Amino acid sequence: MKASKKVALIADDDEFFRMALATILTSKLKFAEVVQAASLDEAVEKLSARSDISLALFDLAMPGMESPANLRAVRDCLETLRVAVVSSSKNRQDILSALEAGVHGYVPKGLGVADLAHALQLIVDGVIYVPPSIADLPAQEQPAQSREAAAAPPKAALAALTPRQRGVLALLVQGKSNKAIARDLDLGEGTVKVHMAALFRSLGVRTRTAAAVAGGRLLQPES
Repeated sequence: MKASKKVALIADDDEFFRMALATILTSKLKFAEVVQAASLDEAVEKLSARSDISLALFDLAMPGMESPANLRAVRDCLETLRVAVVSSSKNRQDILSALEAGVHGYVPKGLGVADLAHALQLIVDGVIYVPPSIADLPAQEQPAQSREAAAAPPKAALAALTPRQRGVLALLVQGKSNKAIARDLDLGEGTVKVHMAALFRSLGVRTRTAAAVAGGRLLQPES
């Protein structure tokens, strides 16, 4: 029986890095195809449209990646997908936040080709990869800006949403179903499901009704 081809996705707004990483995936890890995206919204749409993607690699600094909650939503909705962060950030809190979001590994961009390929192979094989250097990174106090954001008015939650998530929220507030939202935004229902999960986490709610109520308050024009 012919084995199914291996397909990966790279989500990073640096085109040259995507090309380099795609070469490593095809030449070292024997992936047959690498799908590319330059933003979180684009990545979610491509993941929802392709059931054959088995590995997804995300940068933390690309458009739409406002919070690790976005990665948790991807993990929750695509349970068999191996998800990892490949980032230039060596910030201890970034690493811990990504791991708390449920990713299967955090790979520094500064690794050499051999070490990078080895780390990715471990993730593909089912290992949770954490850079050894994390033990040497000092624990950092939460930045004042983050503390202020946590205590900020709910409007801050709206600013943290991607444009696509705001569009989904606006239609949810109107009482539309996932199917209707998908039709209005020309998306797959699977894509809407991922965005909905991200909305729930960003708004701190667990039901569609609660999300609609919170969204109605957030989307009200300021007087």
